[in-house]
Amino acid sequence: MTSGYTRDLTGRTALVTGAGSGIGRACATALAAAGAAVHVVDLDADSAKIVAADIGGTAHHTDLADTAAIGALPTGIDILVNNAGLQHVAPIEEFPAERFDLIQKVMVTAPFLLLKQTLPHMYAQGWGRVVNVSSVHGLRASAFKSAYVTAKHALEGLSKVTALEGATHGVTSNCLNPAYVRTPLVERQIAAQAEVHGIDPDEVISDVLLKNSAVKRLIEPHEVAAAALWLCGPHSGFVTGASLPLDGGWTAG
Repeated sequence: MTSGYTRDLTGRTALVTGAGSGIGRACATALAAAGAAVHVVDLDADSAKIVAADIGGTAHHTDLADTAAIGALPTGIDILVNNAGLQHVAPIEEFPAERFDLIQKVMVTAPFLLLKQTLPHMYAQGWGRVVNVSSVHGLRASAFKSAYVTAKHALEGLSKVTALEGATHGVTSNCLNPAYVRTPLVERQIAAQAEVHGIDPDEVISDVLLKNSAVKRLIEPHEVAAAALWLCGPHSGFVTGASLPLDGGWTAG
């Protein structure tokens, strides 16, 4: 990124969920480096504190499945990054209903509630950026991930409605759609997929995770963060309601 991005976000305030590790941490770091004051939100209190200390941000130990906890988060936010997520891999007939419900709360209801309480500030100032970290699974389905695929498709719809409603207020809303990112979540998925498919973890990476990708590697968190930062920069004001694939060509086929 160029130095112009640093100047652009000075004075802006961002809130990033799931910012204690992986993509969220990379986004929080990139936004802070660009001059934004960043609220680091994570279920893991220690991780949130570590990241906040590293970037000069503010840590929030928050369970996004708890409506009251979401309501306690700051509302004067200029940039909202809905990133927090979790995964469970199982056939539908074996999928725990309570796990399905939890995934929807964290990955759909929480972004809705955060939008509900931050959009008024964005509207009042005539500027705002919403970056929803979706997934290639917001555009394509995979077996054994019913809750995750459902949640990501729902986030895509929420993002588009936000884009339409926010357009006259200077607010953009977009989804980023990465394929498999080198994060703790994916590392856990590798083990789960190995069990479901009855294969070795190395085969999961080559035969399952990268099967549909033309680029045969995992994407790195900082690459996703760079795209998020671009969506908050000076050249993307006309980009809204979009889904930006970072999938190594997965959806091209």
